[in-house]
Amino acid sequence: MLRRLHHEQPPSFEFTPANREWAEAQITKFPEGRQASAIIPLLWRAQEQEGWLTRPAIEHVAEMLGMAYMRALEVATFYFMFQLEPVGDVAHVQVCGTTSCMICGAEDLMEVCKEKIAAKPFERSADGKFSWEEVECLGACANAPMAQIGKDYYEDLTKERFAEILDELAAGKVPTPGSQIGRFASEPAGGITSLETTKGDRTEHNASVALALEIGDTVKRIDGTEVPLKAPWRDFSHSKGDADPDPDGPVLAGDHPVDETGADKRAAPVEGEGHPETFEPAEEATPGSKPQLMDQARDGGADDLKKIKGIGPKLEELCHSLGIFHYDQIASWTDEEVAWVDSNLEGFKGRVSRDEWVPQARELSRKG
Repeated sequence: MLRRLHHEQPPSFEFTPANREWAEAQITKFPEGRQASAIIPLLWRAQEQEGWLTRPAIEHVAEMLGMAYMRALEVATFYFMFQLEPVGDVAHVQVCGTTSCMICGAEDLMEVCKEKIAAKPFERSADGKFSWEEVECLGACANAPMAQIGKDYYEDLTKERFAEILDELAAGKVPTPGSQIGRFASEPAGGITSLETTKGDRTEHNASVALALEIGDTVKRIDGTEVPLKAPWRDFSHSKGDADPDPDGPVLAGDHPVDETGADKRAAPVEGEGHPETFEPAEEATPGSKPQLMDQARDGGADDLKKIKGIGPKLEELCHSLGIFHYDQIASWTDEEVAWVDSNLEGFKGRVSRDEWVPQARELSRKG
């Protein structure tokens, strides 16, 4: 399959401080002169931070590792794990379409994707939460048909169960990954026939599924804006022993309200509970103070905000939706107002301070 970079690219990429610290730690795992061996984890973390793998991110990783851009592009375009264009905010569904899965019903799964997500691969659903594609063999042939959703395998799927899984994800829940017909691993569908282990001798889930449930970041990408490895789905039901779990640790979604992406990123323990198994959404104040915004541009029309470095057509459209149309508006922002706008640029958070909009706007306002 031909894999190309997306035709629209952001102007630049930088790891967040926490993610850069993580990336630099990965590089130290390899001997001097072999730093390029860290390319896959670094590209993966860049994708988790941005939601998809952009060209500036690929080139940034290449520079960190002392690699030619082409070498990094070769890796990024070879592996299906790297998404080279924007995908669903909650999950990108990869349906295996190779021989075993195709024989066992992969085409039915793709029909579900067309009905519930979008008519064509890589098209995002109307709400932006999901996207899908057909991929080559994912190596779970004994449990066909299957799909990889986020980081996990969902195996032994039927058309009906697959539809239910997508509905659960859309509702902010994370279905238990692994076999959907109760198989522990890859034993025959009729039951174990050799080296038999009774069900009483093993854990409820195999190691892969158990780890997915424990970590909790099975679907939604790592936030990456603050501390890495914080999953948006929260559930402490998998904690062992009497010790209280880490309240900042990742947990799975329950029935509490979710945000517009289908995930509750702000669940917090109910005050007074010794063991935080019950949650209610915690208030999260918007940082800074709201600047003076406008309902519409002045009579002369909006200024060309794309003249500010870092603002493209999509970001300009977002600014207009917030009530930002003119250079002199931006030029007058205080630090507190910059913080407010930075936090409200959904999909472009932090761009005002990172690209220094205010001094640019002052210069453009002066010239204009």
